[in-house]
Amino acid sequence: MHAIAIEHGCLRWTEHPRPPGPAAGEVRLQVAWAGVNRADLMQRAGHYPPPPGVCEILGLEVSGTVTEVGPGVDSLNPGDKVCALLAGGGYAEEVVVDARQVLPVPEGIGLREAAALPEVFATAWLNLFMEGQLAPGERVLLHAGASGVGTAATQLCRTFGHPCFVTVGSEAKLATCLELGAEDGFNRHEGSFVAAVKAWGGADLILDPVGGAYLADNQRVLNADGRLVLIGLMGGRLAELDLGRMLMKRQRLIGSTLRAKPAAAKGAILDALLAHVWPRLASGEIRPLIDRTWPIGEAEAAHAYMSKDANIGKVLLSVSGEG
Repeated sequence: MHAIAIEHGCLRWTEHPRPPGPAAGEVRLQVAWAGVNRADLMQRAGHYPPPPGVCEILGLEVSGTVTEVGPGVDSLNPGDKVCALLAGGGYAEEVVVDARQVLPVPEGIGLREAAALPEVFATAWLNLFMEGQLAPGERVLLHAGASGVGTAATQLCRTFGHPCFVTVGSEAKLATCLELGAEDGFNRHEGSFVAAVKAWGGADLILDPVGGAYLADNQRVLNADGRLVLIGLMGGRLAELDLGRMLMKRQRLIGSTLRAKPAAAKGAILDALLAHVWPRLASGEIRPLIDRTWPIGEAEAAHAYMSKDANIGKVLLSVSGEG
């Protein structure tokens, strides 16, 4: 099969051994589309290695067709159109994945759109409702609101009754977030978001892929009993924590990653998506937001585009071109 390899710092579409299997509980997929995530750029730069035992091919989510099922798999059959959450290996013609990490394509959604679902909606659901334990009516601050995760989280907040405030990098991004259901927002190029978020009413939960210098301002706008869920380090890994503020306001800081979770834990997240989000995708109440697509052979261009923070929603790679 063909897959993307990193050769001398560049992405090349080259011959690669087929993944072995499927073993018990696994399925083999013929990949149609692969999602591009910031974690791919971090792995390529040497900052986010795959978990032990996972292949080094980039790619954390795909859509495609089941071609083989391993022993003990009775929920999927060859020919099924699906999307899958991966620990790696998505930039390839084929992947083998635990069946618990595979979901049917929602009714009315094509394979192109389905590739934009697994990573961002699993991340958003995990951190808003499982790690963040959102209670009815609680208020959410979403940093990088126009990213794939941000646009998914904005729609989940709107759908499940949680007012949300977004920080973004441009007025165009802010307009998109407001259209998706954000109540208010702030362009980060205008300075600190603290005054704007406080005027809005503060946040009971913050979803933050930035870290670093945002920590102090996050603490300032986090309400009593608030939770700060850290999902990335785009702004750096070191910052000063105000323990006094944390203590007196009973704030909680939660570090959260999805990639290294075991298959059973990922399966539980996807089960929740199937029950609560997939019907809303089928009805059109929630929709995948796709910014741009490239052929898999032009993955280098897709990475360059994402590295500029230019995207609003998902960036995808076409592997087979099947829609």
